[in-house]
Amino acid sequence: MQRRDFIKGVGAGSLAVGALAGGMESAHAKAEYRWKMVTTWPKNFPGLGTGANNLATLIGEMSGGRIEIEVFGAGELVPAFEIFDAVSRGTAEMGHGSAYYWKGKSEAAQFFSTVPFGLTAQEMNGWIYHGGGMELWTELYARFGLVPAPAGNTGVQMGGWFNKEINSVEDLKGLKMRIPGLGGEVLARAGGTPVNLPGGELFTALQSGTIDATEWVGPYNDLAFGLYKAAKYYYYPGWHEPGTILEAMINKKVYDELPADLQSIVTNACKVVNQDMLAEYTARNPVALQTLIAKHNVELRRFPDDVVLKLRALSDEVVAEIAQKDEFSSRVYSSYKKFLSQSKEWSGIGELTYLQARDQA
Repeated sequence: MQRRDFIKGVGAGSLAVGALAGGMESAHAKAEYRWKMVTTWPKNFPGLGTGANNLATLIGEMSGGRIEIEVFGAGELVPAFEIFDAVSRGTAEMGHGSAYYWKGKSEAAQFFSTVPFGLTAQEMNGWIYHGGGMELWTELYARFGLVPAPAGNTGVQMGGWFNKEINSVEDLKGLKMRIPGLGGEVLARAGGTPVNLPGGELFTALQSGTIDATEWVGPYNDLAFGLYKAAKYYYYPGWHEPGTILEAMINKKVYDELPADLQSIVTNACKVVNQDMLAEYTARNPVALQTLIAKHNVELRRFPDDVVLKLRALSDEVVAEIAQKDEFSSRVYSSYKKFLSQSKEWSGIGELTYLQARDQA
């Protein structure tokens, strides 16, 4: 090849590469779909709010900019507990919350968030992705024009912040506590008064005495909210939320109109964020707990055994009663219960005995 022909060829190739790069830049700069995401969390709140932000960013990056998502915190576009309806009717294309907030739509929805004394985060992922949970969840949300997906998990939570000691089951009677979902039903059966409040209202309600106690998430989030300034006792274990799924919900009409590649990008971005959030909580909670104890002199308490046993018995009653609500709830309960039974046997042999062996002196 003559030198001039080589240069000519390289020049043509450079032009081709340049044109391709320019085309990619143009494609990245031009959004084909502009969505709004509404959330139940305060804007940019660590873990929960930032998890929603991460999901929006990841979908944008993975789609090469073809989907552009603007995230709205609780109350910015719609109130925290109205995001389900907002996405269902198309006011927003996407939402980020947790399914136990929608028990008024269907009691069975709560199984796709968390169940007292139920599946851990790892077990929930097993049930949802490989144990039939996703199929049931999809069937339920389709009734409301929605497509669901796991999009985060807090792991096991703390039992909550209390302004009175819990020394016996009697101390639960008359207790006004912010606690959503099935955990709230269990507290009510124990004689307490469950209150459902969005995260942004917890500190003021606890500090003013509107409520006697509150659960939120765990050390990482509780430290960020400054709940240690409003309550004296920090109780564990988090019997009511052993592995809480945070969900993405997408308007079904909008989702169905996406080409197959973008549908795959949205659902797989949710999987990435689901795993990443759990990893973040696993990393941040231990550090935050030490800060609460060492710097803020938080008094860490364990619920007495008789209280835990009573709450567990009541939880079994409450959860079993959901199966009697309707045919669909019965199907979800049966699927969840079967997976829990299988997981308990393996977790007892695998995880539990390993942890005991690891911690032996």
